[in-house]
Amino acid sequence: MKNFYRDSGLIIVVCCLVLILFILTGYIYRTETDFFRMIAPFVVLISGFCIGKLIAVTRKTFQYFSFISDEIEKADKKSLYNLPVSVAIIDSAFNFIWFNKSFLHNFKDDAAVGNPLAIVTDANVEKLLGGESAEILYNGKYYKVSAVITGSADSNSNNIFVIYFEDITKRSLLEIEKKLSKPVVMLISIDNYNEMFEGAPESERAQITVKIDRLLEEFSAGTTGILKKTNRDRCWAVIEQRHADKLIEEKVKLLDKAREIAVTERIHVTLSIGIGSTGKNISESEQFARNALEMAQGRGGDQAAIKTIGGFEFYGGVSKGIERHNKVKARVIANSLADLIENSDVVYIMGHKSGDLDSVGSSIGLVCLIRNLGKEAYIAVDKSTTLCADLIDRFKEQSLLIAPVKAREQFTENSLLIITDTHIPNILEDIELYRMAKKVVVIDHHRKMVNHVDNALIFFHETYASSASEMVTELLPYYGEAGKLSAQQSEALLAGIMLDTKNFTVRTGVRTFEAAAYLRKLGADTVSVKSLFANSFESYKKKIAIVSSAGIYNKCAIAYSPELSGNIRLIAPQAADEMLGISGVAASFVVFRSQQNEISISARSLGEMNVQLVMEQIGGGGHLTMAGAQFTGADLNEIKDKLIKSIDKYFELNS
Repeated sequence: MKNFYRDSGLIIVVCCLVLILFILTGYIYRTETDFFRMIAPFVVLISGFCIGKLIAVTRKTFQYFSFISDEIEKADKKSLYNLPVSVAIIDSAFNFIWFNKSFLHNFKDDAAVGNPLAIVTDANVEKLLGGESAEILYNGKYYKVSAVITGSADSNSNNIFVIYFEDITKRSLLEIEKKLSKPVVMLISIDNYNEMFEGAPESERAQITVKIDRLLEEFSAGTTGILKKTNRDRCWAVIEQRHADKLIEEKVKLLDKAREIAVTERIHVTLSIGIGSTGKNISESEQFARNALEMAQGRGGDQAAIKTIGGFEFYGGVSKGIERHNKVKARVIANSLADLIENSDVVYIMGHKSGDLDSVGSSIGLVCLIRNLGKEAYIAVDKSTTLCADLIDRFKEQSLLIAPVKAREQFTENSLLIITDTHIPNILEDIELYRMAKKVVVIDHHRKMVNHVDNALIFFHETYASSASEMVTELLPYYGEAGKLSAQQSEALLAGIMLDTKNFTVRTGVRTFEAAAYLRKLGADTVSVKSLFANSFESYKKKIAIVSSAGIYNKCAIAYSPELSGNIRLIAPQAADEMLGISGVAASFVVFRSQQNEISISARSLGEMNVQLVMEQIGGGGHLTMAGAQFTGADLNEIKDKLIKSIDKYFELNS
């Protein structure tokens, strides 16, 4: 390297001398002095010598640079081959044409010239060449893959690409371990503890409690977490994410094992489990677990709900559950509701779209109660879309009903809105009226859904109730004389109960009969109520036609009604109820065109199958034995396929 710098300096000096000599030579020939003419040949000789020296040094310099370039190229090839990072070169067809030693060692099974890159990684090469990287798993090791283009970018057909495979196994395993060891909070509650053991001897209660405790302890022992019992019907646990993943993978078999513990021949232990995952810390995960447990219990219990930042996931929920006999909650709700009514100027009551006998019947019971308390109250309902025109006609002279548009015009900040028979904003009779309300009360019996009303001052939600009308009836005795409705008003509530229980055959408990008895005591006539369910001859024929067109698929009766009919919303649920009488049918579904651009599904069961879970998978919801879904702008065949896939998935998850 020193010789190189020395020769380079000499080149510069020689160049300067040559320049000077050439100047002198030219000057000499222009001068007539004999002295200069005499030394001119010597100047030419010296100039020639310098030029020769310059040529020699220049040739030697170029030889030196050529030597250095060759040595660098050899060093590059040698270092690339021995580079600790796996390197492969592929052609424009993405086939291997060269590998370094590390690649041959790590990918020896697939390192062969001509093999496609795809057998090693399915990473998108175009994205890799665009500067992106990808992580892959190969033979138990993790690699970060990146690429470099060689050659001209304008001639892709002649390009070759260098692919780098950086071993990031240690880092990836640390990240995976960190994720798997993250704490997950679980809250476990025994459903209806008091009702389950009602009337049982203390010795039997102790035996069942020991079985439950042993079940939970066995679950905890299979993890690296801790479990702590806070009271007789509730405990909490903190486990690692790896064990929570295993629990989910097994579809929360803890629920099934709990259900194997029999209290009586007909009553079995069920659990509600709330799991909080992906929280930033244990405190946030614990709050997620509380929200999840509330959601699981609101959906009827006997299920696990997992709350993450992205929403909820549900497992289980296949049993009917145990009816609550304690009415303390109803008394507390009645007192709180009375205070809200007293401090509001006007009360508006609203149900769901296309209101049925339960939605409108419970609203009538409430509006009459509130008026008996001396407050102004109205039912916001669209008469043109309701499914119980006969019931509304009975009260048209009492000015109970108001159009939703007019209700919005009169609504004030001090007005109270009571929502009945639903808790989902998207299916309210008028969602704009709900958005205007500062004070909201919800009274509903359907299993809780994720997108529920979340700003209610009172959320009276009882999944064990047969209907919203039953829940309103339970409130009446706590208002004294104001709760004593007339016979006609009581019949509206009784009609709602009879509709949702299918004349006291499904979802009917002790409290259902107590509510019906209270209404009968107020003068409700069952014969008069029965007339509200009467159909015209044409409607009856349409219902029979739908039933006769049904087919059986996986224990489900499915019927389709593609034609738009004026009263199809009323006929379709009746047809679904009728199909439950077919031997071997666990659930029934009627797919019908409810509007020109809308298709609906009415789903029914007797409890053996949870139709709510089937409908939830395609965007609907409802109750264990009664559910539905609506689709706007959808094709009938598309909805058929969705329903079949949802039924298959239900049996897959609950088999």
